[in-house]
Amino acid sequence: MLAARTALVDRIVRERWANMPQGVALAAVGGYGRAELFPCSDIDLLILTPVSGSSSGKNDKTQLAIKEPLAILLRDLWDRGLRISQSVHTPQECNQIDNANAELAVSLIDRRFLAGDETLFRQIRDPRPELGKDIARLTKERHLEFQCTIYHLEPNVKDAPGGLRDMQVLRWLAKLGAGDEQHPPDTAVLFEIRCFLHYLAGRDDNRFTFDRQDEIAKLIGAHSAEDLMRRYYRAVRGIARLANRRLERFEAKGSSLFAQFRDKTSRLSNADFSIVRGEIFFKSTHAVETDPGIVLRLFEFIAMHGLALAGDTLDRLERTMGHFEEWAQTQSALLTPFRRALALPHAARALRVLHECGALEAAFPELRDMEALVIRDFYHRYTVDEHTLVAITAALNLRDMKGDPFAELAAETEDMDLLAIALLFHDVGKGTPDEGHVGVSVRIAEPALRRVGISERAWKIVEFLIAAHLELSAAMSGRDLSDPEVIRSVAAKVGTVERLRLLTLLTWADISAVNPTAMTPWRRQLLWKLYMLLNAELTRELTARVQAPQIEGNPEMRAFLAGLPPRYMRIHTAPEMLEHFRLNGEGKDRGVAASLVRTEVWMLNVVADDRPFLFASAAAAISSFGFNILKAEAFSNAAGKVIDTFAFADEHRTLDLNPDEVHQVVKTVIRAIRGEITMTQLLERRPKVKLDARVLAGASVSYNNEASPASTLLELTTQDRPGLLCDIASVISQSGGNIEVVLVDTEARKAIDVFYVTKGGAKLSESDAQELVEALTKVAVPA
Repeated sequence: MLAARTALVDRIVRERWANMPQGVALAAVGGYGRAELFPCSDIDLLILTPVSGSSSGKNDKTQLAIKEPLAILLRDLWDRGLRISQSVHTPQECNQIDNANAELAVSLIDRRFLAGDETLFRQIRDPRPELGKDIARLTKERHLEFQCTIYHLEPNVKDAPGGLRDMQVLRWLAKLGAGDEQHPPDTAVLFEIRCFLHYLAGRDDNRFTFDRQDEIAKLIGAHSAEDLMRRYYRAVRGIARLANRRLERFEAKGSSLFAQFRDKTSRLSNADFSIVRGEIFFKSTHAVETDPGIVLRLFEFIAMHGLALAGDTLDRLERTMGHFEEWAQTQSALLTPFRRALALPHAARALRVLHECGALEAAFPELRDMEALVIRDFYHRYTVDEHTLVAITAALNLRDMKGDPFAELAAETEDMDLLAIALLFHDVGKGTPDEGHVGVSVRIAEPALRRVGISERAWKIVEFLIAAHLELSAAMSGRDLSDPEVIRSVAAKVGTVERLRLLTLLTWADISAVNPTAMTPWRRQLLWKLYMLLNAELTRELTARVQAPQIEGNPEMRAFLAGLPPRYMRIHTAPEMLEHFRLNGEGKDRGVAASLVRTEVWMLNVVADDRPFLFASAAAAISSFGFNILKAEAFSNAAGKVIDTFAFADEHRTLDLNPDEVHQVVKTVIRAIRGEITMTQLLERRPKVKLDARVLAGASVSYNNEASPASTLLELTTQDRPGLLCDIASVISQSGGNIEVVLVDTEARKAIDVFYVTKGGAKLSESDAQELVEALTKVAVPA
């Protein structure tokens, strides 16, 4: 298909070129130059003009002569439905290589003459080897955009690591003298997938979304989308490995710093391994066959020194992995060297090498259930095995972070190796989709770890961490952390301070590995707050609040605080209470006052006379600016004053970059509460969100009258959209309910909101709760 489309475009372009003046040339570059035109790819054309003696370097007479015919040519090609990307250069410009035109120079590697003056085309010289540095730089920059991993759930088949662009990198480097054009097996699947992506979208769309995976799996006759994705990952893994190896080798050739490093690392050679050019080689040709335990010694060696495997070593490991697996299944003390390696400085890198060569799965065959496993939830970015490795890397790398509270916690924590082992198995149960994965993960991990010699003490720690790995996340997103009952309940499940430290670090790593932006400053703050509260509960070192003199000695302040529930005093600092008291005085005449304060997130304080839909109006005002509300609380005192606080995230840094907007936000909130602007007017400026049936299929609303001693918990999960919180708050207000606390969380397109609601100062009755659930279901699943 690619060749046929290329031939068709060649014919059309050459026919249209017939009307161009003499003395210029036309060449195909990029994918068109390679004769690999995908169905909707751009057609990259290079128009060559001769050099003149003028200072510009271009022949002005030729430029003028081709202007009109070239415009007609390009218009005709566009009219034929061809997406043209053209550039006009002289051969002299094409022969320059610098950062300003590196992409042009790279595209010229695949140049192909089409029409015109061929002698002009032949003035373009073959690329010089130094172009490889630009290729390496551009490739690294591109890989960083994808976190340098192939295991994305919805990958870009062209630009992601291991994709079609990396296949071209292999070709380019081969032409520059860095290896041959060797391609791993099964790469044809990438061409198939990209062709179908173009056909289905009708444009140059290279993102392999969940929907497209389902469609293309059927079109090419795959057993399932999961099977197709595993075939995809096998292909791109081979390409990525070869491309990275070629790039490293190319960079090493001209690097004096690398030469010094190579000379130093060669001294690390020992009886098992030789270090040549900074890479690890087996000294014995049949090392693994005669001594399978050398694989574990290799793991420790990499974990200690952080060196890379030579390509020959990696190939040999893969060929002989059966010998190691057979041996590993008989080793009752296998865990001892494994744990020893996990305590070394480059353990995370070594663990990834074990995974790449298959040794990790050979030692623990149970892990194969999650290899390249896709779990579709629109929140996780990576496959299950990649998520696991990213989580372990995040946890172990805490040892190198200075000044971070979680790093300090890791420094105080023993058994970090057991934390890594727990992370290794924490999601293995996801390979058994019909059961809850937590219990299955424990069930799979126990025989696997007992087989390799885990002690009873170590197993109890790992078992606890796997079984409880969602506890802190659930408390953060779905429970009021200022409720002592919540803290006591979670603390009872954790049991000890030592377990708490490990579980906190595991939760930090697990969330951090979901996607690059999952560990937001707000989640970080919540997790640390939860750790401190649980630590205080477990150590029983709770200290009483010391009130500021401005509060104790101020009768007006005491009158303002009268009637506020104990919870208000418990969760607010003295400066926060003084700010609320100040707003109370400021808003006496207008009935409302507000202020906005920058902390880890933005905090809006509102003090107002009680009125219908007060909370919903403030929520609508915040949402109208595009901010994401994270948490909200509402209190009222004996004088009928309502104190609402909203924590929200400003993801686009609008307020940081435009400080004057802070006043505008406060002004809008006050106008909304006073009824000077309606919720409908506020939210109509927000873009409409297209409802996604797949997300809405998992929508739910439920209530819980047991989780809190004073409030009914309403939990709502649905597709996130502008004004959702406002709609929910309006329904609750219409039912006569009072919102005490709101906890808001989002996972990709899904909103997970928890409301603590009372009516008449008490929990909702069963009938009231059921009626409210019915009303909120209409909000969660709109018609």
